[in-house]
Amino acid sequence: NAYNTLGTARSVAAGRIAYCFDFRGPVLQVDTACSSSLMAVHLACQSLQNNEASMALAGGVNVMLAGETYVTREALGALSPSGRCHTFSDQADGYARSEGCGFVLLKKLSAAVRDGDIIHSVIYASSVNHDGRSNGLTAPNGDAQRQLFTQALKKANLAAEQLSYVETHGTGTRLGDPIELHAIGDVFAKDREKPLFVGSLKSRLGHMEAPAGIASLIKTTALFASETLYPDSTVSAPNALINWKKYPISLITQAQAWPRTADQPRYAA
Repeated sequence: NAYNTLGTARSVAAGRIAYCFDFRGPVLQVDTACSSSLMAVHLACQSLQNNEASMALAGGVNVMLAGETYVTREALGALSPSGRCHTFSDQADGYARSEGCGFVLLKKLSAAVRDGDIIHSVIYASSVNHDGRSNGLTAPNGDAQRQLFTQALKKANLAAEQLSYVETHGTGTRLGDPIELHAIGDVFAKDREKPLFVGSLKSRLGHMEAPAGIASLIKTTALFASETLYPDSTVSAPNALINWKKYPISLITQAQAWPRTADQPRYAA
């Protein structure tokens, strides 16, 4: 009937939310696979900076309603037989799919201060790029990741040693985890005196796909609020393909204080 095609279009789903709340600014649905919700945040920040909107909701949702995706991911060899994301672990054997939904409300910092809003965290910069021609569709490109991290640091006007925590993609694959962590080490962990802590929400909640990034952003913001770094999961044996001795990078094995001081703010990536 008239609702079949319109009711399943993702662009209409985004418009439907705007309809319910009478939002009049830019409304768009973003599909960049696992980075979709972070791309939405990136575009929302640009919209605010360009004065297209005074506030923006950005996020993502994943609901698993059909079995075909499981079949194709299994054929690809991407799913963990154990049903867990064993991030940074020698048990890494693929990722586990999960459902989720998350959104953040964004405003210019000056406007939030002016309006007396509760400010949970501040986004200093965001950057976007693509792997280009990598080893394959599912293989990340370490060089592209290093370029992205360097670009984001430059835009944020921060030095790498100012960061104390990095929330990673960390799907729990033997190939992807080492490539990502080595890229993080090369950019964020060179010539550091204090260790750089890393974590991944996926080892707790699985890979939510489209909203995975917004879930990690919300988690990192929650760490700021609690002033505590919490472990994501227990890694009995770290991934042997990661050169742990090369960089001062540490997994969080137990909860530890992450206090803020007037002369030393906390920064995360």
